[in-house]
Amino acid sequence: MARRRVVLRDELITLAHGAGGKATRDLVEALFLEELGNEALAALGDAALVEGGGRLALSTDSYVVHPLEFPGGDIGELAVNGTVNDLAMVGARPRWLTAGFVIEEGFPVADLHRIVASLGAAARAADVAVVAGDTKVVERGKADGLYLTTAGVGTVAAGIDLGPHRLQPGDRVLLSGTLADHGMAVLVARGDLQLEALIESDTAPLHELAASLTGLGDALRFMRDPTRGGLATALNEVAEAAGLAVVLDETALPVRAAVAAACEILGIDPLYVANEGKLIAVVAAEAADEALTLLRAHPLGADAVLLGEVRAEPEGLVLLETTLGGSRIVDMLVGDPLPRIC
Repeated sequence: MARRRVVLRDELITLAHGAGGKATRDLVEALFLEELGNEALAALGDAALVEGGGRLALSTDSYVVHPLEFPGGDIGELAVNGTVNDLAMVGARPRWLTAGFVIEEGFPVADLHRIVASLGAAARAADVAVVAGDTKVVERGKADGLYLTTAGVGTVAAGIDLGPHRLQPGDRVLLSGTLADHGMAVLVARGDLQLEALIESDTAPLHELAASLTGLGDALRFMRDPTRGGLATALNEVAEAAGLAVVLDETALPVRAAVAAACEILGIDPLYVANEGKLIAVVAAEAADEALTLLRAHPLGADAVLLGEVRAEPEGLVLLETTLGGSRIVDMLVGDPLPRIC
């Protein structure tokens, strides 16, 4: 007998949708499988079987962004891009994702459908498959609408070796575009501050941009996407791990006018604000020009800049050479001035 096509008629999520019975099955088949469907996911097994080989990269992340939808993106797209980018930063080709949904009782099914559709579109755009997942429903008031966790697996080609251990004095530090776009977009979208700035999140999959740099071979030392804690925190982690210094040129820092204005009004340093569609690359000095050309050839790297260089001293510190001719230490972020931006 032909299996009937399941139709989800509920308008709100109830605890039954997380109980593992018929309501759960209907939610999975009529919404998640419909939007994310592929051969591996269609089996609806306890684990997905996928074909791959060579070295693998694995990453996982949870998303609690508020609001769930914001200018330039939403939690579904953000979850895919965030995990894809974490894999891409180690030189992997993202291949498969899993997605876990924690949904609050009373959450509108129409909103969930829209977010899952966005997640599916982002996965297809990044050429990754969502091959497994899980759904839990908690009582009303026990969550803030929707929390989302994704894990990702990617394959790493032979010969790719990236990390802080490969940094050398004289290496150049590049950034693929403007700072602080995502964090400020989410903050403004909350409406608490009554700002009218037109700022959109930069959430985007960086795997193609990152792959273009792997052609540099050994001249590519390291990549990272400056998410929570922003550029300053990412570079501090790198400098500490490498036992070297990173020196930035303040005049080279790219910040959009609207973002800079919002940061100034709120007293927030854009160096500490998250991006979700930019990457930091450290390359050998002789490869800096080629790396910039490769970045700028891609739409997501059109605003790429050379930010600074790696030096032997002061060990483990990040310095900013200011427009006034002096320098200051750019320390690690303390606290969280922008909570729940991813």
